[in-house]
Amino acid sequence: MQLHRLEVEGFGPFRERQTVDFDAFADDGIFLIAGRTGAGKSSILDAVCFGLYGGVPRYEGGEKRLRSDHCEPDDVTEVVVEFSTPAGRYRVMRSPEYERPKKRGGGMTVQPAAVQLHTMVGGEWIGLAAKEREAAYELDEILQLSREQFLQVILLAQNRFSEFLLAGSKERQSLLRRLFGTERFEDVQARFDERRKAAEQALGARLATVSARLDEGERLVSNADLGHDSSADVGHDSDPDLGHDSGGQGDDRGAIESEPVAVTSEERLDGLRRAKARADYRAKRRAAERLEAEKQSDAADAALAIAREEQRAQIERNRARAALARLEADEPHIAAARSELQNARAAELLRGPIATAATAAEAHETALEAEERARAAWEAHDIVADDLAEWAADRTAQIGAWQRAAELERSASALDAEFAAASDAVAAATTRIEATEADRVALPAQLDELTLARDAARQLAGRVGDLAAARDAAAVRHAAALEAVRLRAAHGDAERELADASAALAAAQAALAQLRQRRLDGFAGELATSLHEGEACPVCGSHEHPAPAVHADPVSADDVDEAEAARDAIAQRERDAAELTSTLRADLAAAITRADGREVEEARADLDAATAAHAQSTDASDQQAALEQRREILLERIRRLDSDRERDSAALAAAREAHALVAQRVADTREAIAEARGSYESVAERLTAMRVEVQDALALVEAVAERTRRAEAVTVAKAEEDAALEASEFDGVAAVELALRTAAAQAALESRVTQHSVQREKERAILLDLELRTLPEETIDLGPAELLSLTARQRWSAAVAEAGRAAGVSEQLSAVIEAAASEHARIADDAADYEVLRGLADTIAGRGANARKMTLETFVLAAELEEIVDAANRRLSDMSTGRYQLRHSDALAARGAASGLGIVVFDAFTGQTRPAQSLSGGETFLSSLALALGLAEVVTARAGGIRLDTLFIDEGFGSLDGDTLDVAMRTLDELRQGGRTVGVISHVEAMQEQIPAQLRVRATSSGPSVIEAR
Repeated sequence: MQLHRLEVEGFGPFRERQTVDFDAFADDGIFLIAGRTGAGKSSILDAVCFGLYGGVPRYEGGEKRLRSDHCEPDDVTEVVVEFSTPAGRYRVMRSPEYERPKKRGGGMTVQPAAVQLHTMVGGEWIGLAAKEREAAYELDEILQLSREQFLQVILLAQNRFSEFLLAGSKERQSLLRRLFGTERFEDVQARFDERRKAAEQALGARLATVSARLDEGERLVSNADLGHDSSADVGHDSDPDLGHDSGGQGDDRGAIESEPVAVTSEERLDGLRRAKARADYRAKRRAAERLEAEKQSDAADAALAIAREEQRAQIERNRARAALARLEADEPHIAAARSELQNARAAELLRGPIATAATAAEAHETALEAEERARAAWEAHDIVADDLAEWAADRTAQIGAWQRAAELERSASALDAEFAAASDAVAAATTRIEATEADRVALPAQLDELTLARDAARQLAGRVGDLAAARDAAAVRHAAALEAVRLRAAHGDAERELADASAALAAAQAALAQLRQRRLDGFAGELATSLHEGEACPVCGSHEHPAPAVHADPVSADDVDEAEAARDAIAQRERDAAELTSTLRADLAAAITRADGREVEEARADLDAATAAHAQSTDASDQQAALEQRREILLERIRRLDSDRERDSAALAAAREAHALVAQRVADTREAIAEARGSYESVAERLTAMRVEVQDALALVEAVAERTRRAEAVTVAKAEEDAALEASEFDGVAAVELALRTAAAQAALESRVTQHSVQREKERAILLDLELRTLPEETIDLGPAELLSLTARQRWSAAVAEAGRAAGVSEQLSAVIEAAASEHARIADDAADYEVLRGLADTIAGRGANARKMTLETFVLAAELEEIVDAANRRLSDMSTGRYQLRHSDALAARGAASGLGIVVFDAFTGQTRPAQSLSGGETFLSSLALALGLAEVVTARAGGIRLDTLFIDEGFGSLDGDTLDVAMRTLDELRQGGRTVGVISHVEAMQEQIPAQLRVRATSSGPSVIEAR
């Protein structure tokens, strides 16, 4: 990462926008940020950190005073940082939250914090994010450094430089945790503790489960009276529950009370297993009893079923006897129905021939009547034709030819209207052409006039720029002429003031000379006033003063000073007047030059003329646009008239052609109608009369043919009827009609006969089987058999309930024993797993056998610390000329304090290690610098090997002597290798001499600071 540019405004001590170009120091590689204490050197680094991460470390935990106290309410607070990474070049613009005046109304409002992130694409800035969360996400991906890592590897800020070296293990762990993100190992420790607690709870729960299962089993044993533990019981023929005296049960209860209480879970399980054996024996006995009761019940049910079957057969036998008697009595009626059915079936064979003959006769009579009606209708036309069919065909062909004429006759009125419309179209097209011809002749002359007016306006409007320049120059000359008038008056006043000041100065000089002379003349009298009797004279040393001088015109030194001050004031007045006169003289000459020697009236006249000319040119521009628009409208009108004339000419030609065609159609139509109409009033009337004649002729032809066909059908049907009667047993048609029956009547007769026959045979078969069983004639009684079945079923139900209870107790006891044994068997495995998990959790948390009391996170950080120390020693060895080395210490701290991240210093002069706090100020600085640079290398490697092209160090180099400062400078010089730029904040003069490239932060007299590059 490399910083390129920083802009700050209204931030920290900077009110006005300050710009820092870091690329300007790329060639030097190292530059100094210098300035007086409190000027704002560290605020530059604060601005970089705020721009990239939105916060300043030294303001955390307190009031965030990011906005400059020098800002006015309307001033803006903003930080802009430009930087680049291998991914591209970026710019961050960020503002903190601050108060500003409301845009509407009075009072203040809060300006929310804002941020914008841009990237350089194709030489232009393209926005990436404009919201705090989005910008933070993008910057995290771009920078690949957290703020803590940034402050530790790029901005080595004040109060953080030696913090890492002198911190205790706990504070150092906190810092390393933020840099390397090892909170996950603390989460691992917490999860292992949770697993240990969960395993401990699970083991306790399993023990409680085993105890609960055993308690449940013992309750089952007690409730089922299985408590006695006699091995002879198992396999004995008698069951204590089935004994006939209560003494046996009393002995069982005594055995339960005398049984020793189980001490361990295993002994309690053994007791339950013995009770389970007794329960199994009891369940087997109850199951055998249930089977025996079931056999007895089945036998009683079988006997009852036999008795019920014999009773049913007896009832069925009696019913069959009665039914067969009824069927035998109905036999005469069935015989008559059978004979009627036979006659109906024989007559049904003759139904078709008889019906066909009757139908044919009726059709023949109908055909004769239709022939008579058709002949009467044809003869009414009084037309003689040898062959009616041929005559009708000829007339039908004529009707087809006249049909077209009839259609023309119906459309004659429409055709006349079409002819009139065609005539109107010709007249209208002729009128349009004549109306537009006058406009076409007059419009070109109007177009020429508009073109000339437009060209004149365009020529005048083209001078608008020159006329505007002339107007502006005239305005400048007019203003200069006015300024010259004012300056002439001011210059005259200044010359008079200069003359007055020169006269006053001459008078003041003369007065001062007189005062000085009087002062010299009165020195003797002034000295005499200070003489006292008996005191030595300051001039001659005599103690006697016989004739002291008289101080008649006293002038004191104060009088002379006052005169000199007055003289100086008047002299300053004269100098000011002379300077003002010179300035006004030069301004007057410049104004006259700008006015080009013109007076005010002349310049005003020029300005008015130029203004009018410019206004006329501007108006001409507007007129040009209007004239151009009118000309375009006229051109469009001419084009439209030409287009309309062509269209109207084409329309006229088309209308004339259409008129000729319609006239021809009218003539043809009238000729065809006259030919087809003949002697009738109209073609339609002739067609109607002709269609009626043809229809009557065809009707007569069809009627004659139909009468002939019907006569032949009557002859054939009569012959078939006679043949069928001759072959049958009936005497005539009347006998056949008497024997005929409908299909429903035949079906009813057949069903009656068939049903009687089937039912009689069925009843005979049923009665034969029942008669063979030799059933008694008296009614069978089911009472005794039902009572025996009910008693046997009750005994079986009781046995089933007892067997179910015994089996249920055995199954419940078996399940309890199995569950308790399974849980008891898993307890040993869980206890072993718990011990392993507890040991691992204690080791990770620094408890138990962990002699160093180091947590997992501390162990990981210790490995990182060893790499940091190794990296630091590579520089510290050169800085200290091989005397000092930093070493990681995992020594156990006193009184259980956090340990494992200690740093001690090995002194090669003594061969001993000592605490870092024992180093002197300069030694501490060098060690801290080496450690900070080593930390930066390791953090950079952990952040993905990113390249750091910019580095800032803000720490007191003033604690170093000359030699140590040279060592530090060599180290800093090494840091700039590979194109890296190093910025150092210091006010040490020696560093200012050694580092020529500098940024000076200077506080102005009004308060705010400014940044100056050298």
